[in-house]
Amino acid sequence: MVLKPRQGDAKRIGVFGGAFDPPHVAHAALVRAAVAQLQLDELCVVPTGQAWHKARALSPAHHRLAMAQLAFSDLPRVVVDPREIQRTGPTYTVDTLRELKTLWPEAELFLVMGEDQARALPTWHEWKEVLRLAIICVAEREDLTGATPRFVAQKSHESRFRRLQVPAMPVSATDIRARIAAHQCVDLLVFEPVARYIDDHHLYQTA
Repeated sequence: MVLKPRQGDAKRIGVFGGAFDPPHVAHAALVRAAVAQLQLDELCVVPTGQAWHKARALSPAHHRLAMAQLAFSDLPRVVVDPREIQRTGPTYTVDTLRELKTLWPEAELFLVMGEDQARALPTWHEWKEVLRLAIICVAEREDLTGATPRFVAQKSHESRFRRLQVPAMPVSATDIRARIAAHQCVDLLVFEPVARYIDDHHLYQTA
C-alpha cells in the first residue's frame, strides 16, 4: 500500500526504512514506540530496494515486502510502503523523503532509525538534505552494561534530532538468519505469520 495525500491539518508522518530481512519483534517494538512517543498520524514502513550500503545480497524484494506486510500491517496507524522496492537503481532515503514531502507539503516528517544508523548518517547520500527534510528520531535502547556509547548529535545539528525510548531487546536479523540456517527455533524472535512465510518459501536455508 502506498500512502495517499489527505486533506486537513498538517500530518505527522513517520518513516522507518530497513532491509527487514526478516522483520522481527524488535522492529515491531520500535514501530509501536515511534507511533506513541512521536504522536504520529501515520508511520510508513519502507523496505529498502537496492541498498547501496549493504555488503551482502538481500533476499528478493518481493519476499521482504511480503514479510513486512505480515509483520506490520495490523499495527495501528502503520502502513507498509513499497516505493523503494518499486524504484529502479540504488535506494536513497533522501528520495523517499522528497516524494513524501511532495505528497504532504505541510507535513512534518520523522525519520526513525537505530543508533548505529544515526552514527553513520554523515556517510549517507545527501545527508544534510535528509536533516532538512525530516526530524531524525534515534531509538535509544537501555544498556545496563554501559558497553555501548550513547549516540550524541553534533551541536550544529542537535535541534534536528529526537530520542525514542525502546525496550532492550537483543534481537537481530543477522542472528535470526543464522539460527534458521542452523535449523534452530526462532519462534520468540519473529511473529508466527513471518515464521510460516520463511518456512513455506525456504528462506535463509543453506544449500
